[in-house]
Parts: sequence; C-alpha cells; structure tokens
Amino acid sequence: MTANDNVLNISEVIGEGYKEFWNCKTRFRVVKGGRGSKKSTTAALWIIYNTMKYYEKYGVKPCTLVVRRYYNTHKDSTFAQLKWAINRLGVQKDWLINTSPIKLTYLPSGQQILFRGLDNPDSVTSITVETGNLCWAWFEESYQIESEDAFNKIDMSIRGDLPYPLFPQFTLTLNPWSIKTWIKKRFFDDPCPETWSATRNYDCNQWLSQKDIARFEYMRKHNPKRFNIEGRGDWGIAEGLIYENWEERAFNWRAMLQETDIQGYPIYEVLQGLDFGYSTSPTAAIKILHKPGSRFLYIFDEIYQKKLNNDVLVEKLIEKGFHNYRLSADDEDARTIAELKRKGISTIRKAQKGLVNAGIHKLQDYTIVVHPRCKNSLMELNNYVWEVDDTTGEPTNKPVKSFDHLMDAMRYATIPIKAFQFSYQNK
Repeated sequence: MTANDNVLNISEVIGEGYKEFWNCKTRFRVVKGGRGSKKSTTAALWIIYNTMKYYEKYGVKPCTLVVRRYYNTHKDSTFAQLKWAINRLGVQKDWLINTSPIKLTYLPSGQQILFRGLDNPDSVTSITVETGNLCWAWFEESYQIESEDAFNKIDMSIRGDLPYPLFPQFTLTLNPWSIKTWIKKRFFDDPCPETWSATRNYDCNQWLSQKDIARFEYMRKHNPKRFNIEGRGDWGIAEGLIYENWEERAFNWRAMLQETDIQGYPIYEVLQGLDFGYSTSPTAAIKILHKPGSRFLYIFDEIYQKKLNNDVLVEKLIEKGFHNYRLSADDEDARTIAELKRKGISTIRKAQKGLVNAGIHKLQDYTIVVHPRCKNSLMELNNYVWEVDDTTGEPTNKPVKSFDHLMDAMRYATIPIKAFQFSYQNK
C-alpha cells in the first residue's frame, strides 16, 4: 500500500456495522438499507482500498466495473462517491481521474475502474480492461435494474480463472423500494450459497449529525410507514407511488370473456395497448378487461421483451390474440405501426396519447385488478413513481422514466374510455 496506509486505521474510516461486508468474498454481496445507512460510501471505500491493496501486497491487478441503470447518473453518484473515497483515504496523488468518459485509473499499476449504464447493454457485456483482471462489479441503486436477465448477462461476462488471491464478486447496493423486485427473491428470500446479503440502517452510521437523527425520530413518530422503509430499510415504497389503486388477484378471465348480456353481446370489452422498445427497453403490450360504466380494470395478459424485431413481435401478438381487438400503439412510431398492419395486425391504431398526467389521473379513478400471471405489470406497478424534488425531498408531478413501459401501454389501452363516465350508482 501507499505511505498513507501506515498511518490510516481503516476500521476507523469504515466505522460500525460493515465488518462482514468488508471481509466478504462470496460471489454476490448485497446490501439494502434506508437513508443514511452508508452502504454506498462503504462500497466506494472498499473498491478504492482493495484496488490498491491487492496490487501492493500481492502484485495482482483487480479492476472494477460500476453499473447503473442509466449511464448519465454516474457522475453525481458513484463517480462522486469514489472520488470522495480517494480523498478520504488520502491517496489523491495515486489516481488519475478522467471526466470524459468518466474513468478512474490507479497510476502505479494502470488498473481501472470503469463506468457503464444498462441503457447501452452492448457496452457492458463486451467490456475489457487494458491491464489486469476485471473481477469486481458494483451495481448501485440496483433496484432500478428491471430485468434479472440484464444482470445475468453481466454476471456471465466475468468468468475464467483469476490469479490468486483474486475472486469474482458482484456488489449490489439498493434502497428496498419494491417488494416485487427480483433482487428480493434471488438474494434475500431464497439466496444461493454464493450470496451474502444484509440490511443496514442509520443506526450503524456514527457520523450522522444530531439533526439527522432527530429527523429519523420525528419520522418514526409521525410517519411510521415511511420510517420502516427509509429508516429501518424494510421493503416497500414510502411515498411517491403513482398507482396505489391496484390489487393482485386471480380471476377467471376466460369466463369473463364469454359473459354476454340478454341480447348476446359481450359484457366486457377488451382494451389493448402497445409501447415500442428494442435494445434498451422492452416492447410492452397489455390486455385489459373492462365492463363499460364500471370502475374496474382487469389486467389479464402481457408481452414484455427486449430486442423483438417486427416479425417476431407479430408472431407474439397473434399468438396472444392481440390481432382480434383494437390495439392502441405509441403514436411516435408511425412507420412500425404501418409495418405491423401490413404483416397482419390490422386492428393496430395510433394512440392519441394526449397529456401523460391526464391519462394517469384518469386511471387513478379505477380499481386495477392484476392477474398473478402478469408478473411484469405487477413489477412496474410496484415501482412506477413520481420524481422527487432534490430540494424538498417531496414527490413532484413528473413520473420517473423507469418501470413505465407497461404503464404507458395501459394508458394507450384505456384512451377509448371516457373519463368520469360513471353513473351515480357506480360511484
């Protein structure tokens, strides 16, 4: 290590609550926690410290890949945290900091810390380092990773033999906003032997000010739901969830499709929406049952897949019967709509979308029932939130551009329903 290592007590730098995290060498190291739990700063310290330690002590060159859902969010989060860790450890002279593209290089050895976003998946799965071994990865705010498949692709990209004493490791840090995230099931509910997972909260952060602690105590007393999530690190969304008017419940959608009135007409109409995606976001289609005049929407089928070319998309739409009813599609892709119509989806139409918030407010007047088989609809409903104002910490009226693919498709599907069309008896 550097000369600074001789005078620096690393346990004092780390503080309390992270001894197991620091010494853990399992393939998956996962920490969820509330605000102020120092999970991200500890991860940053670990990466900088061990990048140097393994070179200075063992002569090996571990390199790290840092991943977020969107590349442009690194600059003010992971990049800033790792620069802070360099300063905290007093090793500024040993590191080269590049800002365009963002990259950190340990000068004595040439080891690199690289930054990527899942909005450009090819840049992640094909990554190589100029010197040393890519063996560690840090996924910050990992709850934003919508697909376990996206994570698996990166997991598989770090493979092969590593020189002793290096080891492969994926560190995930997250706020536990959603109980439906794949991370909960994989790393907390039924973890494999290669997993170490834990929950940390503000209690282990001895550097919080008395004002910070007082805020948590006020939250504990006056907003226990928010405290359980943001204070204790329990699963859930404290506030800002766009749709709270939904429930997961099995229903016999086949029987509902067959129901008719005394004149033999179907009681339920089928509403369908389609949101286009490809490499960075999935193509999403949704099927909904609705009885005209009622306040209930029943989501009973979906498509949710990346890299669907138009031929395969047509096959899937026909396979699931989307060609049998009006299909309202994103009107920003007129060329694709025309091609799908030529290929057999004659019922597809441009969705006259209007204002996003107007569509959201209309849907908030319904009870949305989701069949358990529509797992991606459930996942998005659990994660579709309003942006938070950086100054006040309060939700705004602007949806976060994430977990919104089926949510957009749902708005397109329900455009034919007129708002506030309910009779007095239905209210």
